[in-house]
Amino acid sequence: MEFWLVLVFALPLLVLVMAELSSPARRHRETAARLRRVEAKLDLVLEHLGLALPEAALPTVVAHLEQGQKLAAIKAYREITGEGLREAKEAVERLAAERGL
Repeated sequence: MEFWLVLVFALPLLVLVMAELSSPARRHRETAARLRRVEAKLDLVLEHLGLALPEAALPTVVAHLEQGQKLAAIKAYREITGEGLREAKEAVERLAAERGL
């Protein structure tokens, strides 16, 4: 009797655990985390070498900045590049400073 109870309760639990371990969402999270680590390391290397990547040509972002719409510029930058909020804010502020806006 105990064997069947263990089997009835443990088997579904085992199936759920295995499904989570092999799920595409989990692999996506792991890949995203790995990519963030690689980008952070690359940023450190560039900083150590004193190099800066030029900002991409972002006419929409520049147009928003010229109109004094900083929030719209940050939103447009995020949509174009896929960056996070903090990175987009820093990039837009850097772009505005470079252009004297």
